[in-house]
Amino acid sequence: MRFRQVGPSLVVHTPAKLNLFLEILGKRKDGYHELETLMVAVDLFDTLTFTEENSNEIRLRCSLAGIRGQGPTASRIRPGEDIPEERPPAEGIPTGEKIPTGPENLVVKAARLLSEHAGVERGVRIDLTKRIPSAAGLAGGSSDAAATLMALNRFWKLGLGTEELRRLASHLGSDVAFFVDGTSAAVCYGRGEIIEPLQVPLGLHFVIARPHTGLSTALVYKHCQVPSRKHSVRELSGALCRGRFGQVGRLLHNALQEPAEQLNPEVSQLKTQFSRLPVLGHLMSGSGTAYFGLCQTRRHARSVASRLRAARIGRVWVAQSRP
Repeated sequence: MRFRQVGPSLVVHTPAKLNLFLEILGKRKDGYHELETLMVAVDLFDTLTFTEENSNEIRLRCSLAGIRGQGPTASRIRPGEDIPEERPPAEGIPTGEKIPTGPENLVVKAARLLSEHAGVERGVRIDLTKRIPSAAGLAGGSSDAAATLMALNRFWKLGLGTEELRRLASHLGSDVAFFVDGTSAAVCYGRGEIIEPLQVPLGLHFVIARPHTGLSTALVYKHCQVPSRKHSVRELSGALCRGRFGQVGRLLHNALQEPAEQLNPEVSQLKTQFSRLPVLGHLMSGSGTAYFGLCQTRRHARSVASRLRAARIGRVWVAQSRP
């Protein structure tokens, strides 16, 4: 996260994440899956701007960066209103979808949760510029929710510690705690809320492609199975911490990729496309549909990105993790 005070407003740049490893360990009694995953934060950012309002309303405005015809939309949520249960996005979501700004948005949920937890009745306007695509396995919504908890903790001078913010994050989603923790790379367990930070000596370079359609996380998990023989993250995490990125590329693993390929042929098409490219390794991130290739340098990543853009497979970014 990058925080910056601009006049009366607090501006936060919120990163996306990539899963270099994701294994399903079992099915929990609460209906969620027990996971072992290795995540890295990358410099593909959303931007949130928090400005105090005179009313007691939480107001969200959202615009999609670089998407024509998608101007800002807004919604006002009063502290006393109920937040309905979040519904997963439908299969086959177009890249240029409108982002909801009502009570179903994780940013609004996070602001309401913190407000109720701290007993605060103060208004805030939140302007969100989306660059991280949704329904892509990049956790843009989770990152935005984490930023909201952290920013409003500062903005409202609540003084809550990281551990308390992590507990609140666990009520919002599986990946939110990773972003609250603020680490650049970590092995995560449970639903993703148990975090073991990793010390990675160098930044990693990636090219990321998001096809024209997305996938519902709930739908992908519904079609996945607990494997009889499970992969372990330890060899990969060891190679990453030693800076052996060629070995990292060979050890990438995602147990959700096979069901995602069955549900969305664009994931299979990206896999085929990346297999023809000179990358150290390639994999789908999270529940998809975003796909990434690990590259040797930023120049290498830019070269691969040019080839992908020429193939018109969707939106393409060059990204880097920080050490």
